[in-house]
Amino acid sequence: QVQLVESGGGLVQAGGSLRLSCAASGRTFSGYHMGWFRQAPGKEREFVAAISWSSTYTRYVDSVKDRFTISRDNGKNTVYLQMNSLLPEDTAVYYCAVNTQISWNDHPKYDYWGQGTQVTVSS
Repeated sequence: QVQLVESGGGLVQAGGSLRLSCAASGRTFSGYHMGWFRQAPGKEREFVAAISWSSTYTRYVDSVKDRFTISRDNGKNTVYLQMNSLLPEDTAVYYCAVNTQISWNDHPKYDYWGQGTQVTVSS
Protein backbone atom coordinates (compact mmCIF):
# COMPACT_ATOMS: atom_id res chain seq x y z
CA GLN A 1 0.00 0.00 0.00
CA VAL A 2 1.05 3.56 -0.66
CA GLN A 3 -0.54 6.54 1.06
CA LEU A 4 -0.50 9.89 -0.71
CA VAL A 5 -1.23 13.31 0.76
CA GLU A 6 -1.45 16.38 -1.47
CA SER A 7 -0.95 19.93 -0.26
CA GLY A 8 -0.28 23.40 -1.61
CA GLY A 9 -3.60 24.20 -3.21
CA GLY A 10 -5.40 27.48 -2.69
CA LEU A 11 -6.88 30.56 -4.28
CA VAL A 12 -4.72 32.52 -6.71
CA GLN A 13 -5.31 35.21 -9.32
CA ALA A 14 -4.91 34.47 -13.00
CA GLY A 15 -1.26 34.71 -13.97
CA GLY A 16 -0.12 33.60 -10.53
CA SER A 17 1.72 30.50 -9.40
CA LEU A 18 1.28 27.62 -6.99
CA ARG A 19 3.39 24.60 -6.13
CA LEU A 20 1.59 21.42 -5.21
CA SER A 21 3.25 18.71 -3.17
CA CYS A 22 2.39 15.05 -2.82
CA ALA A 23 3.96 13.22 0.10
CA ALA A 24 4.07 9.44 -0.10
CA SER A 25 4.40 6.84 2.62
CA GLY A 26 4.23 3.08 2.71
CA ARG A 27 5.90 1.12 -0.05
CA THR A 28 9.12 2.31 -1.62
CA PHE A 29 8.22 5.53 -3.36
CA SER A 30 11.34 5.83 -5.45
CA GLY A 31 10.51 2.81 -7.59
CA TYR A 32 7.23 4.19 -8.91
CA HIS A 33 6.35 6.47 -11.75
CA MET A 34 4.00 9.20 -10.54
CA GLY A 35 1.26 11.30 -12.05
CA TRP A 36 -0.88 14.37 -11.40
CA PHE A 37 -4.51 14.56 -12.43
CA ARG A 38 -7.24 17.13 -12.00
CA GLN A 39 -11.00 17.21 -11.94
CA ALA A 40 -13.01 20.38 -12.52
CA PRO A 41 -16.65 20.68 -11.42
CA GLY A 42 -18.92 18.76 -13.77
CA LYS A 43 -16.01 17.31 -15.73
CA GLU A 44 -14.19 14.02 -15.80
CA ARG A 45 -10.81 13.59 -14.18
CA GLU A 46 -8.04 14.37 -16.64
CA PHE A 47 -4.35 13.62 -16.83
CA VAL A 48 -2.06 16.60 -16.21
CA ALA A 49 1.52 15.37 -15.93
CA ALA A 50 3.64 12.32 -15.16
CA ILE A 51 7.23 11.64 -14.18
CA SER A 52 9.29 8.46 -14.28
CA TRP A 53 10.79 7.00 -11.13
CA SER A 54 14.24 8.37 -11.95
CA SER A 55 12.96 11.74 -13.25
CA THR A 56 14.40 10.84 -16.65
CA TYR A 57 11.06 11.14 -18.42
CA THR A 58 8.15 13.53 -18.07
CA ARG A 59 4.88 13.90 -19.91
CA TYR A 60 2.29 16.69 -19.96
CA VAL A 61 -1.15 17.34 -21.32
CA ASP A 62 -0.88 19.95 -24.06
CA SER A 63 -2.88 22.55 -22.15
CA VAL A 64 -0.24 22.86 -19.41
CA LYS A 65 2.98 22.47 -21.39
CA ASP A 66 5.40 25.36 -20.81
CA ARG A 67 3.37 26.42 -17.75
CA PHE A 68 3.54 23.44 -15.38
CA THR A 69 6.57 21.43 -14.29
CA ILE A 70 6.49 18.07 -12.55
CA SER A 71 9.44 17.02 -10.41
CA ARG A 72 10.22 14.68 -7.55
CA ASP A 73 12.58 14.23 -4.64
CA ASN A 74 12.92 10.53 -3.90
CA GLY A 75 14.86 11.29 -0.74
CA LYS A 76 11.82 13.12 0.60
CA ASN A 77 9.25 10.73 -0.92
CA THR A 78 7.59 13.73 -2.55
CA VAL A 79 6.45 14.69 -6.03
CA TYR A 80 5.77 18.30 -6.97
CA LEU A 81 3.75 20.20 -9.53
CA GLN A 82 4.95 23.74 -10.13
CA MET A 83 2.14 25.68 -11.79
CA ASN A 84 2.90 29.04 -13.38
CA SER A 85 0.82 31.43 -15.47
CA LEU A 86 -2.33 29.95 -14.02
CA LEU A 87 -5.60 30.36 -15.89
CA PRO A 88 -9.19 30.22 -14.61
CA GLU A 89 -9.60 26.98 -16.55
CA ASP A 90 -6.93 25.41 -14.34
CA THR A 91 -9.43 25.52 -11.47
CA ALA A 92 -9.92 21.95 -10.24
CA VAL A 93 -9.18 19.46 -7.53
CA TYR A 94 -5.68 18.15 -8.17
CA TYR A 95 -4.74 14.56 -7.35
CA CYS A 96 -1.46 12.72 -7.35
CA ALA A 97 -1.35 9.03 -8.13
CA VAL A 98 1.05 6.10 -8.31
CA ASN A 99 1.61 4.32 -11.60
CA THR A 100 2.33 0.70 -10.71
CA GLN A 101 3.56 -0.26 -14.18
CA ILE A 102 7.28 -1.04 -14.17
CA SER A 103 8.03 0.26 -17.64
CA TRP A 104 7.50 3.92 -18.49
CA ASN A 105 6.45 2.82 -21.98
CA ASP A 106 3.61 0.59 -20.80
CA HIS A 107 0.10 1.97 -20.59
CA PRO A 108 0.01 3.48 -17.09
CA LYS A 109 -2.00 1.88 -14.31
CA TYR A 110 -2.72 4.31 -11.50
CA ASP A 111 -3.59 2.21 -8.49
CA TYR A 112 -3.07 4.57 -5.56
CA TRP A 113 -4.56 8.05 -5.23
CA GLY A 114 -4.44 10.91 -2.81
CA GLN A 115 -7.46 12.78 -1.50
CA GLY A 116 -6.84 15.84 -3.66
CA THR A 117 -6.15 19.51 -3.11
CA GLN A 118 -8.32 22.35 -4.41
CA VAL A 119 -6.85 24.92 -6.79
CA THR A 120 -8.99 27.93 -7.61
CA VAL A 121 -7.85 30.55 -10.11
CA SER A 122 -9.79 33.79 -10.17
CA SER A 123 -10.02 35.97 -13.27
